[in-house]
Amino acid sequence: MKAYTTVKEFAESYFEDRHSKFIGLCRPVSTETEAIEFITAVKKKYSDAKHWVYAYVLRDNNTTRFTDDREPQGTAGMPVLDAIRKNGCTDTVIVVVRYFGGILLGTGGLVHAYSEAAISALKAAKIIKYDIYTTLSLTAGYSDYQKLIPILSEYAFSEIETDYSSDVCIIGSLRSDSFDSFSKAVTQATSARASIEKISENFDYRE
Repeated sequence: MKAYTTVKEFAESYFEDRHSKFIGLCRPVSTETEAIEFITAVKKKYSDAKHWVYAYVLRDNNTTRFTDDREPQGTAGMPVLDAIRKNGCTDTVIVVVRYFGGILLGTGGLVHAYSEAAISALKAAKIIKYDIYTTLSLTAGYSDYQKLIPILSEYAFSEIETDYSSDVCIIGSLRSDSFDSFSKAVTQATSARASIEKISENFDYRE
């Protein structure tokens, strides 16, 4: 499977500009049906709003959709879509609900408001990256372990469990595409005294 970036969970944000209220709602989706169902549910929940601007990007068929929903062209849906794209996200849908406050915001004001609502919703939903990770055990003597600490940090090694007995035995994971170079760095730093054993490979995410 190929690595991809999405959001972890449903979240919402709130933004207000000159009495207009913007509610950004974001969630992960895997199909266009899920995205449409979410948009429909948001419209139902906020049925008294003036606009329901949305955008979504899916890995499935490289699908991209957005709408300005009666806002001036290019001032609403595109800024929301840009927020998704600039953060490298896919399998993601955002709806920004607007309650009009009686004051026109102008083109620049609308772009800013919809962008702010979308970006805030994305951050609240927690951007994550799915990739292939290797779980491994690393065993080293105490003096060698001190040499390995900067290497573990450099390779974003995620520690799961550490046993301090006669040697230090660490179980953790790192991206599979960095396993070979990580192993080489460990071998060089410890003059091959440390041992590494693969346990499993999993398609998982990190925040």
